[in-house]
Amino acid sequence: MSLLSKSGYLGSLVVLFGVVSTLQAVEFPGQQSDWHGFTRHDFQVAGKSVVVVAPEKTADGVPWVWHGEFFGHKPNPDIALLKKGYHIAYMKVQNLLGAPVAVKHWNDFYVELTGKYGFARKAALVGLSRGGLYCMNWAIANPDKVSCIYNDAAVCDFKSWPGGKGTGKGSASEWKRVLQVYGFKTEQEAVEYRGNPVDNLEPLAKAKIPLLHVFGDADQVVPWEENTGLVATRYKQLGGKIQLIRKPGVGHHPHGLEDSTPIVEFILKADFR
Repeated sequence: MSLLSKSGYLGSLVVLFGVVSTLQAVEFPGQQSDWHGFTRHDFQVAGKSVVVVAPEKTADGVPWVWHGEFFGHKPNPDIALLKKGYHIAYMKVQNLLGAPVAVKHWNDFYVELTGKYGFARKAALVGLSRGGLYCMNWAIANPDKVSCIYNDAAVCDFKSWPGGKGTGKGSASEWKRVLQVYGFKTEQEAVEYRGNPVDNLEPLAKAKIPLLHVFGDADQVVPWEENTGLVATRYKQLGGKIQLIRKPGVGHHPHGLEDSTPIVEFILKADFR
């Protein structure tokens, strides 16, 4: 049996046929600070900066929430889950927009948290805005490692944002970044790309991963019809389960819900084992 203490370290005592084996306690390295009354740990994994916030008392099975972007924004669901014994994790790869190289860095972080610190096999993913690209692409590559996905005004197709190839405003600078980090030689190659989350939902549906999408129906930055709406239609066609929470007349901001209870309950219900 393994237990994770409130400071986020692993210490286990195994007794089998009279043989006692004790694993060394391993604390999170790096700097510690206060985060809404909980201990925040800042350190590095495979050369990338990461954040882990530890609960006072870890829930059985060591469940955790993993943020794509933007960690610390609208923290009420995180605070509620910390009180339930969940850890909160984040990796700083902001400029990679969910590209395959970002998925690789996330793989490194996953191995570190589950292998070295005993985190649950399945993570609850949270994708705000561009964070949707990170969460969805990593989940599609690792469907057996995901308990659920909560997306909020999420980008699910980079042609919509930052490409601006639909009804949205787009972002010229971020579109240029997409071409660079995904390795496209031409813009046309990016437009014809079929590796966006909206194109690759089958692995999630087969793994029966529940989705929750919160969106503003007046979002002109990440138009919901081109992102959440398309995901919802296709996911249902594949037999997947998706819950939609519409915010009438709301644009891209503010994210979240005034009462985050539906978000918290959605994550708590998911099977992380």
